[in-house]
Amino acid sequence: MRYMLLILSIVIGSVSVVHADYKDAFQKEFIDKPWAGAPIVEEGVCIECHISKNMKADYLKIPQEWKMSIHYKNKVSCHNCHGGDPADAAVSCGTPHSGFVRTPTYKDVPEMCGKCHVGILEKYLKSGHGRALKAAGKGPNCVTCHGAHSIQKASIDIINEVRCTKCHTYQRAKIMKQALFLTEKKIGELEDRVKELKEQGMVVSDLEKALFRTTAGFRTVFHSVNVDLVKEKSTLFMKDLEVIEKDISAITSELGFRKNFSAFLFILFGVFGIVYYVYTKEK
Repeated sequence: MRYMLLILSIVIGSVSVVHADYKDAFQKEFIDKPWAGAPIVEEGVCIECHISKNMKADYLKIPQEWKMSIHYKNKVSCHNCHGGDPADAAVSCGTPHSGFVRTPTYKDVPEMCGKCHVGILEKYLKSGHGRALKAAGKGPNCVTCHGAHSIQKASIDIINEVRCTKCHTYQRAKIMKQALFLTEKKIGELEDRVKELKEQGMVVSDLEKALFRTTAGFRTVFHSVNVDLVKEKSTLFMKDLEVIEKDISAITSELGFRKNFSAFLFILFGVFGIVYYVYTKEK
């Protein structure tokens, strides 16, 4: 009996090691490979030109900035914003019929970004920021806060004293940040939980979509730069987040049940194996 327990312990340990080795190999060969889930973005002649020796120094950094951006991660390429044909150097840029849009003027930046971010553009144009830009051509536009090509995933950290005091005092911006804080905090917590479930093999595509819609809607309201409106809408968005949180908890419970049931089966078969061994040995 003593030897049987020793053998069983060795087998279990070996299985764990093999599992770990397999997991590492799978991570290396499938998860981390560029063709296994990384965004496939059509780069074409845009990138070829921008990394050439003939390109101006200021333009050489654009490809790398773009590849580090949220746009790249979401398969938004050069032509999606600037037009042109990335597959044909002759019409990729600089010709009237290519539809190429060069660097927009400062005042025209919101219209370019608004081709995709329609709701945000609408709120922005009605805000103090948008009205200032339209009236004087000097108000903050999209790139003032988000940058041009190195755009990162939006977060509440965009609102900070260094950035906001370039145009005005930080006091009003601080009040806005406080109004956003609780909802943004809840969004971050739910994003982390969804990511954890996804990493454990659970199907969370519906959760991701629901959370994305709610987050996008909330941040659209923020671009109104209206504290009262943000406070009013925050209550509604928090209710939507509570529904998503319940769905996350349900999937988490299901995952816990699966783990516990698997462990139970493993122990059960182990016990049966030991009993069978002892029975045949004594017989």
